[in-house]
Amino acid sequence: MNTKSIGDYGERCAARYLRKNRYKIIERNYRTKISEIDIIATDGDCLCFVEVKTRSNTDYGLPCEAVDSRKRHQIIKGAMSYMVKHHIDCAVRFDVVEVYTGTMFKKPRINLIKNAFSTDGSL
Repeated sequence: MNTKSIGDYGERCAARYLRKNRYKIIERNYRTKISEIDIIATDGDCLCFVEVKTRSNTDYGLPCEAVDSRKRHQIIKGAMSYMVKHHIDCAVRFDVVEVYTGTMFKKPRINLIKNAFSTDGSL
């Protein structure tokens, strides 16, 4: 399985998990010239921009650690673009979903990190 296939699989798992946890998926793989947001969803009255990181092991660290400062700022810019384009003014949250697909798990293990970072990019 290549990296793209693993990422797509992780995003499908994350979307399924979010739906089960009462998120309403609005859009997947929203792209601008400077950003890509894996999942845009609502959780109650909050608009959530969700980054999905999929790993088969933690040899190179936790999946959430791959959402570095540069990536956080790209997501924030993409979120602002989305909100302006769609004339949205509401509470916003940035979540990260870690998907673990290692062979030790019969099915993927998922960890949702709500409010993983703030609108200024800080943790």
